Amino acid sequence: MTTAHRRVRQRLSRALEVQESVKSLILDRGLAAGDPLPTESELMTELGISRNSVREALKALQAVGIVDIRHGFGMFVGRMSFTGLVDELAFHSRITLADRPNHLGHLMEVREILESGLVQRLIDRHHEADLAQAAEVMARMEAEAEVGIVSPETDRLFHDVLYRPLDNPLVGQLLGAFWEVYHQLRDELGEPAEPPADVARRHRDIYTAVTEGDRAAATAAMHAHFAGVRARLARLTSGTDAAAG
Repeated sequence: MTTAHRRVRQRLSRALEVQESVKSLILDRGLAAGDPLPTESELMTELGISRNSVREALKALQAVGIVDIRHGFGMFVGRMSFTGLVDELAFHSRITLADRPNHLGHLMEVREILESGLVQRLIDRHHEADLAQAAEVMARMEAEAEVGIVSPETDRLFHDVLYRPLDNPLVGQLLGAFWEVYHQLRDELGEPAEPPADVARRHRDIYTAVTEGDRAAATAAMHAHFAGVRARLARLTSGTDAAAG
């Protein structure tokens, strides 16, 4: 190993060590998301490192969401975010859209499996679950369908509020990440072929199955719901194949 390579490895090792020191400081002090962090100068003194080392560590931790740097306000413990994951999934899905199967198809499969499990968990507690918000959004969706359109925002909101009684904040964040990937690729996917009335009916079937505690119907309704997404992906790849031929 050359002297230059050795220096690079030592520098990388030192950078990781500083990052771990900052993470340990957050944990040792019991800081939570949104809490302020010590200033650069305070970190230099506490950790016994240079300003450049502190800044490199903070930038690296900011990139993965552990640190939130707000210029003019200070530094804070970051909040959990799937932004980096969304951008990566959207990019790799975009470059494989012409393939069959593709990353977006795999992602939709994961989402269907996740939601199929979530509705079963919701059925476990459907007697005490408050589904009033889901009922309101369902009514809004059906009103939109009557005038010829179901907005993506209403569709997304239905899935968000449906699972809120599970009291698992990660569910909303993860489903939101799936939605963001789908939204970033909306131009490539084109408009849905399903009539708005069918879209509303499929969501009504999910809602009804949950409120009635019907596990088999919930599974069937969720599968039917994602059939429209699978059809859009199939049309996309078929169109690509035809163009290539």
